[in-house]
Amino acid sequence: MRFLDQSDERERIDARIPMDLSCGPGLEARLDVAVAFRSDDPLVLRLTFDTADEAPVTWAVSRELLLDGLTDPVGEGDVHVRPHDADPDLLRIVLRSPGGTAELLAPAPALHAVLLRSDRLVPFGEEFCALSLERELTLLLQSTEG
Repeated sequence: MRFLDQSDERERIDARIPMDLSCGPGLEARLDVAVAFRSDDPLVLRLTFDTADEAPVTWAVSRELLLDGLTDPVGEGDVHVRPHDADPDLLRIVLRSPGGTAELLAPAPALHAVLLRSDRLVPFGEEFCALSLERELTLLLQSTEG
């Protein structure tokens, strides 16, 4: 895992984590997935990976879902997360869309490190406070520009 240097480390986290992608038998690839957290969108981590034929694909995945998925199977609908059955250092992230299903195998310690860093920026459980503060600050700054 590599954390990328950012100009304002207090507001964002960007990391690259190698993950294995499987879209079915014979459709596997090793990817360098960009994992991003922004304090102005504190509920999610964004996972972005390149595809062979199209533009990069980005999934916004709940931080809480990823955190809970480190220890227990969680998820409903499009995103499911669980520890790997055979290797507790791997996390299975299943992504479902109308175009198909993809499974990412991610190193659990690397994702946990990103989640811990995001918790330092916006503590778990305080996301709505952070959103409200961000919104109020934006309104204040807009009112002083006029």
